[in-house]
Amino acid sequence: MTKITPQPGIMEIALYKSGEAVIAGKSETLKLSANESPYGASDKAKAAFARSAATLHRYPGTDHADLRAAIAEVHGLDPARVICGVGSDEVLQFVAQAYAGAGDEVIHTEHGFAMYPILAHAVGATPVCVAERDRVVDVDAILSACTARTRIVFIANPGNPTGTILPEAELARLAEGLPESAILVLDGAYTEFADGYDGGVALVEARENVIMTRTFSKAYGLGGLRIGWGYAQGAMIEVLNRIRQPFNLSPTQLATAEAAMRDQEWLTKVVSDTARNRAWLTEALRETGVEVDESHANFVLARFGSEDEAAACDAALRADGIIVRRVGGYGFPNGLRITVGEESACRRVAHVIGLFKGVR
Repeated sequence: MTKITPQPGIMEIALYKSGEAVIAGKSETLKLSANESPYGASDKAKAAFARSAATLHRYPGTDHADLRAAIAEVHGLDPARVICGVGSDEVLQFVAQAYAGAGDEVIHTEHGFAMYPILAHAVGATPVCVAERDRVVDVDAILSACTARTRIVFIANPGNPTGTILPEAELARLAEGLPESAILVLDGAYTEFADGYDGGVALVEARENVIMTRTFSKAYGLGGLRIGWGYAQGAMIEVLNRIRQPFNLSPTQLATAEAAMRDQEWLTKVVSDTARNRAWLTEALRETGVEVDESHANFVLARFGSEDEAAACDAALRADGIIVRRVGGYGFPNGLRITVGEESACRRVAHVIGLFKGVR
């Protein structure tokens, strides 16, 4: 019998399952299961990607200076306090590696991103799941769950798969109420789609115990390249950079992300079109009797009367070649998370669900 064993917590990890991309027997599918942008990357980002082919034999710079400068310029930040990673997931991983370990606790909410407990287990910490209230993060419940062992609190804002958002005043109350040894992580993968929300910049500027993360995978349409970033006080960024591998992002990733960040005209169009289609799809689904909260992301969470009804609706959508996301693993066995696609995609989804509900 082998004596080679993994570190404590590793075998507690349930493997992450991504959204499906194909349907057996269907040559063409409408994929609305992964919250990808239906508009893709901007032409400027695509051009930067193509140009990068000339430098594939070169190692990237280790400081990500040009990308950090672009991020800082667009968002009015200090570039020295920006850290870049392989998707925002890697920045979240840096935080877990640097600030939690065996004997510590990492808080996440019941409908939060599935990676949070995985990150806790990976460093030997104990994940602590806290209930939400009506699918919204409950600050009082989190504060009540905090102990002397609490080291990290992960919050997705807007939430995934709920699409709900916690007001900035509540975020500030949460940061203020945490134990002195705990860090608040604001995972802002969908921030661009939340009108009037800056992802937590003001809170980061005011406090030493907050880090915000963002991604290029959603609104910027670069999910296939895996690029994200974080922003915090300098002391925390210095710690995280000590465990970041020096060549974690390729020249292609860096150049493409910089071009995408500087093309704010494209981003504005993507966000505007998404908001319009999101509002239309939300109302169309409600008219069929499906419950849908107001979403601040690029998806909606459709809630049905039962798990069986959700499964049957999913089957009806798949029969039409439409892939959405079953979210039983996120605490919604009666739910389907539907990415907001282009107008034609939204109308197609609403039509199929309307027929399924008997109102079309």
